[in-house]
Amino acid sequence: MHSAMDEPLLAAEVSEPGSRPDPGGPVIGIIGSGDFSRSLAARLVASGFRVVVGSRAPGRVASAAFPARVELCSQGEAAQRADRLLFVAVYPEHYHSLLGLSQQLQGKVLVDVSNASSLSRPEQSNAERLAQLFPQSSVVKGFNVLSAWALQAGAHDGNRQVPICSDEADSKAAVLQLARRLGFSPVDVGGLCAARDVEEAPLVLFPSWGRPVLLTFLLFLFFYGYNFLRHILLPFLDQGENNFYQLPLVTVNETLPAVAIVTLALVYLPGLVASVFQLARGTKYKRFPGWLDCWLCSRKQLGLLSFLCAGLHAVYSMCLTLRSAAGYTLLNTAYQQVKTGVENSWVEQLVWRSDLYLSCGILGLGILAVLAVTSLPSVGNALNWREFTFVQSGLGYAALTLSVMHTLFFGWDFAFFPSAYRYHLPPVYLLALILPCTVLVGRVFLALPCLMFRLAKIRRGWECTRHRPPNHPEPEAAGDVYGL
Repeated sequence: MHSAMDEPLLAAEVSEPGSRPDPGGPVIGIIGSGDFSRSLAARLVASGFRVVVGSRAPGRVASAAFPARVELCSQGEAAQRADRLLFVAVYPEHYHSLLGLSQQLQGKVLVDVSNASSLSRPEQSNAERLAQLFPQSSVVKGFNVLSAWALQAGAHDGNRQVPICSDEADSKAAVLQLARRLGFSPVDVGGLCAARDVEEAPLVLFPSWGRPVLLTFLLFLFFYGYNFLRHILLPFLDQGENNFYQLPLVTVNETLPAVAIVTLALVYLPGLVASVFQLARGTKYKRFPGWLDCWLCSRKQLGLLSFLCAGLHAVYSMCLTLRSAAGYTLLNTAYQQVKTGVENSWVEQLVWRSDLYLSCGILGLGILAVLAVTSLPSVGNALNWREFTFVQSGLGYAALTLSVMHTLFFGWDFAFFPSAYRYHLPPVYLLALILPCTVLVGRVFLALPCLMFRLAKIRRGWECTRHRPPNHPEPEAAGDVYGL
């Protein structure tokens, strides 16, 4: 029995080389013959559509630039021959040149694929301007977030969402269906009033990374400045020690692990703060403060930046022995041992210390690598909610615990000696441990049964009596309905 599952998603996946699509299939028109038009035409043909491309001067366009199944003609012919959908792949400043095609475009669905020229936010979007020029046509905004490469490769290299908006429901539904057939993930973002945001989306440079990068950079400046003050500047001013050679490598390597562990702690601290808010309020139906919402949305970026700092710390640590200063230090130490007559310099305690802190550091970096990989959409989408929560929360706290142990084994018992507080300044690793240890202690407190069970009830819909409306029963099974 024939079913929808028997039909291929893309015609190119089952067709023989050189075979032609169904001659009775829909004809889609494209006005414009640039790079985007060529890539779009190739993708449409691979998906089983017939394509006509309209150019101002079709005779000057090389026929080899388009697939063999694409018909190249004038703009007027393309507008006339397109069944319903017509992509407008010309720059917005040339929209007025299409006014002569008003009659041919009447009743057609015009898909505007242009982007904003800047983030200055003029009064009208390109799509709204196109709709004013052609009131007898339906204008849909979409496909502008896709590059020519993404159109040629389809969605096989990752999940590519395509925001689409229009004031015409039927026309928008047709474009949404087309995007699905091309292998993309269309997202209905509403009416044409949202077109400006859609057009500006490709121009925004890492919108979710600004604050996390700035915070990480400020942390790096703080710890680097602290190390410079404690190990280089004050010894130079006090005793004339010239340690400035440590600035490019040693000081950076002492700074990176501090930034990495503090940034990792900042990934899990907002979750604890949110839990405290819910426990104090006795409900989950009140919004968090704006700063906490922003912090919660930045956890992925902070985690990746923590992994970057930890990875750089590992590389820098391996390069320490390649320095000339390390060779000179080794020779000087060996000479001093020979001079003092020391035959065996083995110190059991220091051997255990180095092996333990190296082992914890390697394990922590490995788990951080797993967290970074699972944050990729192509990997994260393959996990169910329980698996994703286990990796990001369970393994995340394991990585934070191993990082704290790595730092503690590195410091060993040196923190208890007065000599560690040179110039009355604590070692940098002690400062870096304050926030991570606070997070781990807070997580232990929230794991206490009296708090854990109450928090679980709140997240399943239970509310404190002061928040529950009068004569309103307790929602015992609310969590089962909403999956919260």
